[in-house]
Amino acid sequence: MNKTYDAIVIGGGVNGGAIAFNLAKRGMKVLLLEKDRLASKASGAAAGMLAAQAELDGEGAFFQLARISRGMFSNLADELKMNSGIDIELVNKGVLRLSLTDWEQQEHRRIIEVHKQNGELAELLTGEEAREREAALSCEVMGAMYLEKDGQVAAPQLTLGFLRSASALGSEIKEYVEVHSFYFSNGKITGVSTNEGDFMSANVVVTGGAWSEKLLRKTGLQLETYPVKGECFSVLAESPLLTSTIFSHSCYLVPKKGGRIIVGATVIPHTFNQQVTVEGISLLMENAKKLVPSIVQAEWEGAWTGIRPQTADGLPYLGEHPEYKGLFIATGHYRNGILLSPITGEVMADLVEGKTPSIDISAFRVDRSIKKLIQ
Repeated sequence: MNKTYDAIVIGGGVNGGAIAFNLAKRGMKVLLLEKDRLASKASGAAAGMLAAQAELDGEGAFFQLARISRGMFSNLADELKMNSGIDIELVNKGVLRLSLTDWEQQEHRRIIEVHKQNGELAELLTGEEAREREAALSCEVMGAMYLEKDGQVAAPQLTLGFLRSASALGSEIKEYVEVHSFYFSNGKITGVSTNEGDFMSANVVVTGGAWSEKLLRKTGLQLETYPVKGECFSVLAESPLLTSTIFSHSCYLVPKKGGRIIVGATVIPHTFNQQVTVEGISLLMENAKKLVPSIVQAEWEGAWTGIRPQTADGLPYLGEHPEYKGLFIATGHYRNGILLSPITGEVMADLVEGKTPSIDISAFRVDRSIKKLIQ
């Protein structure tokens, strides 16, 4: 069997799928390796918010990256449906970022001005105006930012849509194949060693989420990344409680089809422990009740965790290894992996092809904050 490929992608999450899909579209022979099940980690656990404005204040390279990626979803939804048959359940009904204090309302006023200066839509609402849009909101809500262009997708479907589209275009995808080490020659990547043998390529992309750093240590580098556990739960309402996604400092509520609502997420740094705790879910319940009191009448569905990759400066790593040519890295997306997946796939495919991406990614370069280990 021929085990040589144009590119090998390590990681079967949303960004690994996006990269494999973009490489396959460009005619490359692609192998994607996942050490577990596809979409089994953070990508499958995510609520699917496309919150470029709700999550970010509207300044800097990260915001530019996020809003460009958000704008790619409409065409992407059609493209993935055509290639894979999967509906990613794109919903463009805006996000309400709530304020429960005068300080938050003033902060929202400042953020709105920054967004408008960047050509984005943003509207400041009073508490009464917010409840006119979403009648289930608590009277404790003092106001909100209405962010019309933010939205949401179904994260597992998006991930599988990328992966199945990549497969339909000729990519080979393997589950339960763990990469143990890399092969190099004259400062260039030549392949990987796995539990199923060796696979060879002059281009390898590491996109293993919170597990990327452990693998990259084998190349003598320590990225400034760390895992952050996030617990979520979901309920089923007899009739839809919300139309827009609700975002606040304490929790978010993302309405899905069929009256389902996802509530998340706790923030527990520096752990790979994937247990769901009573403490974490209880806290989310109390916060959700404070925002949407009638959620107490909804039926319990389930709870889960995701381990998200965060970086010391809050920016993802997108680029080539500083010492080994052909070894590329895409990790550290934290809470924005779903949102950033379209642009990540495109940018990384450009780099693999040796092209300069159309968007400036210098702020996300791999060598900005690495530590070189003694080999």
